[in-house]
Order: sequence, then C-alpha cells, then structure tokens
Amino acid sequence: MRPGSKDKRYRILITGRELEELQRFTGQMAEAFGLDRRIEDYRGKRPIGLYSWDIDCLDSVISLALDDDRAYPQKAGPGYEALQRLGERLKQLGDQDR
Repeated sequence: MRPGSKDKRYRILITGRELEELQRFTGQMAEAFGLDRRIEDYRGKRPIGLYSWDIDCLDSVISLALDDDRAYPQKAGPGYEALQRLGERLKQLGDQDR
C-alpha cells in the first residue's frame, strides 16, 4: 500500500529491550509489505516513521505475542513487560488522530 497525500506518518523511537522483543516476532509480519524488513533492519538510532496500517499490524503482532504461552510462559519478566509497554505506546500513537 502506498501512502496518499493525506496519510499521516507517525514517528516513534523504539530502543533497547522493546526493540529486541519486537524483532523476535518479525516473522509474523510477513504480509505487511516490507514492515518486517524495516523492523529487522531498524537499529533504534532515530525515530522510525510508521503509517496507521503499520501501527495496526504491529499492534496485532504484539497482542498475539503477548498471548502466546510458548513465547512468554510467565506473564511477567523484562521481555514481556517491554513488549507490553511498546504496545501501549503504539496504541496511544495510533489513537492521536482517530
């Protein structure tokens, strides 16, 4: 999907444990038209630009990952909490103009 002239680009900085945990699940973004590769290549040095459909995809991937008992058998720990925080940040970012 190509962004139109009225599509807003959201900028967010993802670093540290949040980025590590998100990159674990890039395989679930296979149908996201390059989002998986962008997340794999992202190093967290500058904010990444995301459109609303990217945020929706990341929200779905994060929700599935947090509910997956194989990925997070204990619903606690630094990885789980980091991914949960990132999910909340993305939801707030996506809700800004909705």
